[in-house]
Amino acid sequence: MCLCACVAGLFGEDLLQREYRGDRAVLAYVAVHPGATQRNVARAIGISERVAARSLDRLVDDDLLAVASDGATPAALRSYRLAS
Repeated sequence: MCLCACVAGLFGEDLLQREYRGDRAVLAYVAVHPGATQRNVARAIGISERVAARSLDRLVDDDLLAVASDGATPAALRSYRLAS
């Protein structure tokens, strides 16, 4: 039982670290390319638009990125920049 809990914990930690690595790649891309869209980020980094959207949302929630376009723009067309 204990072994299963440890393995599950390590697996969960690996998934969490993978998300952090992806978020860092997204953050680095937007830092160099202010005004990038979700689609730009996904294509440049080689991830799906869904994964890019989740990373962008997390980074905006953490106040590391800011949405540079108005709220009426569809999510896939919003542009992002580093938060000030």
